[in-house]
Amino acid sequence: MHHGRIAVFGSLNVDLVTRLERFPSPGETVAARAFNMYPGGKGANQAVACGKLGADVAMYGMTGTDALSERLQASLAEAGVATAAVQRVDGVATGTADIWVEDSGENMIAIAAGANGRVDADYVDEHASSLTEAAYLLLQLEVPIDTLTYLLGRLPRSGGPRIVLDPAPARPLDALPRGRVWMLTPNEHELAALTGMATDDEAGVRAAARSLAERTGAEHVLVKAGARGAFLWSGERFELVPGYAVRAVDTTAAGDAFNGALAAALAGAVGERTELPAAIRFAHAAAAVAVTRAGAQPAMADRPTVEAFLERHQSGPSGRTRG
Repeated sequence: MHHGRIAVFGSLNVDLVTRLERFPSPGETVAARAFNMYPGGKGANQAVACGKLGADVAMYGMTGTDALSERLQASLAEAGVATAAVQRVDGVATGTADIWVEDSGENMIAIAAGANGRVDADYVDEHASSLTEAAYLLLQLEVPIDTLTYLLGRLPRSGGPRIVLDPAPARPLDALPRGRVWMLTPNEHELAALTGMATDDEAGVRAAARSLAERTGAEHVLVKAGARGAFLWSGERFELVPGYAVRAVDTTAAGDAFNGALAAALAGAVGERTELPAAIRFAHAAAAVAVTRAGAQPAMADRPTVEAFLERHQSGPSGRTRG
């Protein structure tokens, strides 16, 4: 079993969240219901999700030296995430995500990378040895892809961490060294963007997941598929692991809650759920709890909450978590 420490290498943002009855059309002004600021960023969200579930997790990335960075540091520390490697950069803003959330729970997001755009090869060199010692390494695409390419090249081909890449926001992965990512976790829209293939039905998801696995050399492709749950492609094996039916309040960080919980389970932080199907079911439950709460990091659930959710849904998954 591949138990142990989780490293998360990626983005730290502050989310500027505006709640609306509906999205405005171009040129239209609508009245907002509310505005809030939450600590976010795909990397930091996944780290907080791991930390709240009791995993041994460290965050790697960059912020500015502004007040927003303090908010992020506090959120990570509160969740038990090690932050010694988070570098504060003078003269650059902490990353932000401008998020509009409709009453339906749907969202639209605009990212300003800020310090996330400064994560470079020198930073990788500084932390390569500690990253190599992790059991699992979680990556996303909110830091420069050239840096991720360099990082994957620096890590050992054997004996290093299992790498889980959340290809969001979707962008071409051709530059990444082949066969270095253990698992890719796109949602169905990202899978369509990455492959140019339709993912409207199960046959389409299967064909696109197979194509993505062949192109990247990933051992597993796990497709977060909204109302259907998640589809797992492992070699020639393809299966659906259903999700849970919940009423969504805010889907902003559902995918991050899922990835963090998946890693926590695989790393042995949440009991006997280290096999992939069981870990995926646990991740579905964590994501289901997260979408019933507002914000990104504040929505992440602790282990007792996820366990209670699973207890209430013993009859089995049926319905939707979003990713």
